[in-house]
Amino acid sequence: MKLLAISIVVLTLWYKLQVSLVLGDIGTTTSYGPPYIPTACYRNEQDQFPPGNLFVAVSEGLWDNGAACGRRYRIRCLSGKRRPCKGGSVDVKVVHFCKSPCPFTLLMSNEAFAVISRFRGAKINIEYTQI
Repeated sequence: MKLLAISIVVLTLWYKLQVSLVLGDIGTTTSYGPPYIPTACYRNEQDQFPPGNLFVAVSEGLWDNGAACGRRYRIRCLSGKRRPCKGGSVDVKVVHFCKSPCPFTLLMSNEAFAVISRFRGAKINIEYTQI
């Protein structure tokens, strides 16, 4: 009976872990560097950037006619060439628009990208969730 109870707990925890892995949307990203201003959201305001320069530019699909400005996303690296993923995730703020045709879902500042990827400028597959 004890073994059955332990098995149920383990299966429940495993199921919850599996569900949490698919809560976000799937997309692609790479890094981009300075100059970061002016931005589409806040023009030349110096205080628009969050601590650590953890921000992104979003593509047309997420832009929402500018309503995306200030939104926050949690991004996790899933895969890419030469195993770029470090593990973990990074929380970012939307400050800019990736002009059409944008080849990526998001463009990440060099600093934000470095949190989840070993290689600057790599093209990676990501999971992202609005927070």
